[in-house]
Amino acid sequence: MGAASAKPTFIRIRRQQMMTEIVELVAGKTPAGEPIVEKLRVEKREQGDYRLLQSPAFVRGLARGDVVTIDRDKGSFELQRRSGNLCIRVIAKQDIQTLANDLQPLIEKLGGQLDFANQRILVFSIHVSCGFQAVEQILNDHVGDESQSLWMYGNVYDPEDGVSPLNWWQKILQEK
Repeated sequence: MGAASAKPTFIRIRRQQMMTEIVELVAGKTPAGEPIVEKLRVEKREQGDYRLLQSPAFVRGLARGDVVTIDRDKGSFELQRRSGNLCIRVIAKQDIQTLANDLQPLIEKLGGQLDFANQRILVFSIHVSCGFQAVEQILNDHVGDESQSLWMYGNVYDPEDGVSPLNWWQKILQEK
């Protein structure tokens, strides 16, 4: 019997081009009743919904990777699926660069990332499976009175009352 001839293997790769857009979502209202709008990068999906490519600085209840439907006329959204990411916001009275230099490598070590930064605000995304305790330890060690800063979750508490836990992570953590 002769040697087996090697047949070339062809792998067909279907590439999907990511269609990114900027959408405007209402984050709240001014005292005069005017909408406060935040612009967010999203990926438009074939189903007609959108996947957030960054956690918002002001819109409550969302994080990077969440899938939403959007009413562009109203600037409102409806959450379709959570990504499992926590949205963490750090706000400072003074320039936040030193704090960013301290926090970013620690958050990245846990698998998180910096989604947005300016002189006063940092917005991080990190998967809930890293654990609330680990995330909070890092933040509490660096954020506070000494740095004239504070931190908060953007998607852990009810957007209406600001104190009731949403508990969306319970199912995700049970699956792990």
